[in-house]
Amino acid sequence: MTRQLALLGSAVCLVLSAGAASAVDLPTRKAGLWEMKMLRTGGPMPEITMQHCTDETTDKEMSAAASPMAKEVCSKQDIQKTATGYVSDSVCSVAGMTVQSHAEIVGDFNSAYMVKSTSHSEGGAAGTRDTTMTIEAKWLGACKADQKPGDIVMPGGMKMNVKDMEKLKGLLPKQK
Repeated sequence: MTRQLALLGSAVCLVLSAGAASAVDLPTRKAGLWEMKMLRTGGPMPEITMQHCTDETTDKEMSAAASPMAKEVCSKQDIQKTATGYVSDSVCSVAGMTVQSHAEIVGDFNSAYMVKSTSHSEGGAAGTRDTTMTIEAKWLGACKADQKPGDIVMPGGMKMNVKDMEKLKGLLPKQK
């Protein structure tokens, strides 16, 4: 159960970062099945590989749904276009923990992109720590026959749909 909550937490972070309100909107990804490998250092989480079935509407809905949630927990969210991609800086607080993060996004949202993120966390049960996360995403082709846009298949076969954002929001610890 703890592993599933950790994986769900990773998905929530991914959705929040992908849907953050900003000065510049990230482009929508090519419709189809995307494989996303997440490697995190500075924490107990192993490499996670998930598959996400998406389309243009789903990416836009994900951004629209995550934006109010991110506004509740983030005091700073800024995405800027650069010569090589995008740079994102944010400060967010959840359950007594404050996380400052900086991410660089390079690649192409039609075939493959990479997100390199560094963060500094303070407070909460884990205390102070620095983490680095790399997300490598690549387009695999059309979604599988049993998938619909928004479906994410996590390690171990756990399946969820990002269109159920309200359910995800309900799992976040309440702000005090």
